[in-house]
Amino acid sequence: MATQEFYIRSASETEARGPFSVEQLVSLAEAGQVTAETLYYDAGNEQWLVLGDNAEIKALIFPEKKKLTIKKDPKIATLNKESTDTQAQISVHDMLAAAEGKTEDTQDKSAGLVMADRCAKAGTWGCIAMLIIAAAAEILPLIEVLTKFSLSGLLGAPLVILGLLDVFLAVVLMLGVVSMYPFVRFRAMLGIGFLGFLFWTQGQSTPLLAAVAGSIGLYFSTVFMSYATLGIALVLGLGGMGGLAYFLFA
Repeated sequence: MATQEFYIRSASETEARGPFSVEQLVSLAEAGQVTAETLYYDAGNEQWLVLGDNAEIKALIFPEKKKLTIKKDPKIATLNKESTDTQAQISVHDMLAAAEGKTEDTQDKSAGLVMADRCAKAGTWGCIAMLIIAAAAEILPLIEVLTKFSLSGLLGAPLVILGLLDVFLAVVLMLGVVSMYPFVRFRAMLGIGFLGFLFWTQGQSTPLLAAVAGSIGLYFSTVFMSYATLGIALVLGLGGMGGLAYFLFA
């Protein structure tokens, strides 16, 4: 459970966020961005469930805290003295600002969550762009295979089949189904293995490097949650897929 990845969204949202680890969800919960009513995607049941309905997950993300009670101080004239503590009291406004990450102690944590959310969205659209470029490069040079509707011809053109897979993955990501990330990562590994072997057997090193770079960038665009690392993955992926498209069209 500690290593499980979660995709979450609120009941009013259509676009999911993630993947997040349990530690990241705990931080989101402390910042007030995740509640017991937040939905998470259960891959086993293939449906969205409420975090608070799963006792195990709820205990990890929303651990019960001991309740503190204030004991009234008895007024004993000979013992009690007026307090000389000049420390400023915490107001309700201060507590709300802390929950929103607007204080000096919490602003770093809030900034990290904002960065992770932005990286997740940028990574998704980066993957969509890479898949579209790859699909165009794989399908368009052999478009007559699709226009003839020949099963034997389609089986003889594995690049077209791979292109159709890329189209499917790009469409579902556009619809916000980020639970398809494991399939995107599988596609990235398939690109390294299949395209790498194809170009290697033909002695074509340039498209081989482009296919490997594009697949690596595609894979890590679904993983990285910081601006610097995600930027490297996007440049590598888009550049690799663009180079592969240039070679296949040429």
